[in-house]
Amino acid sequence: DLPERIEERRDCELGEPQRKLYLAELRRSRERIQQTVQEKGLARSKIHILAALTRLRQICCHPALVGNDSASGKTETLFELVEPILDEGQKVLVFSQFVQMLLLLEAECQQRSLPTHMLTGDTKNRAEVVEAFQSDERPCVFLLSLRAAGTGLNLTTASYVVLYDPWWNPAVEAQAIDRTHRIGQTRTVNAYRLIAPGTVEEKIYDLQQ
Repeated sequence: DLPERIEERRDCELGEPQRKLYLAELRRSRERIQQTVQEKGLARSKIHILAALTRLRQICCHPALVGNDSASGKTETLFELVEPILDEGQKVLVFSQFVQMLLLLEAECQQRSLPTHMLTGDTKNRAEVVEAFQSDERPCVFLLSLRAAGTGLNLTTASYVVLYDPWWNPAVEAQAIDRTHRIGQTRTVNAYRLIAPGTVEEKIYDLQQ
């Protein structure tokens, strides 16, 4: 019998410069896509639409992902959530689709003297990285690429999971949470979905529901 699993949405308000950047990109994207659809038709514009959506999602995560030096309201919310969990002596898994975002979070963790482990699609020694996290007796953060770490890993020494950015397919998110909610887990698993309200992230979340 697995212990309880609690999932919660945590809204992350964007700071003023981040929101202005988002809205400016939204306007630009709409104009560009309308023009592309008129010229090429909808079927041949899909790649442009996906690229625009990805850029908007990146701005929600952190403006640095699109080369802007504004602060990220979502990153601030993450650490407001994670630091008290670590203070209680717990471990946390943090998933993102963007490897560059994981690198930014790793640097921020180092600045805050928070121990980290990381696993992405480029990780060669997956088993060693997982074992290092599982056997680490310190409270620490495991930064994971959603696609690279969504299946096949047993990470039951953590009982807290943060999905930093939403993915279109909710089954993939459920598999990520399952990395810790599985045989061997003895504690209640708490999973948090970070969503920037009033953005494309909220629309993805609504589609999932």
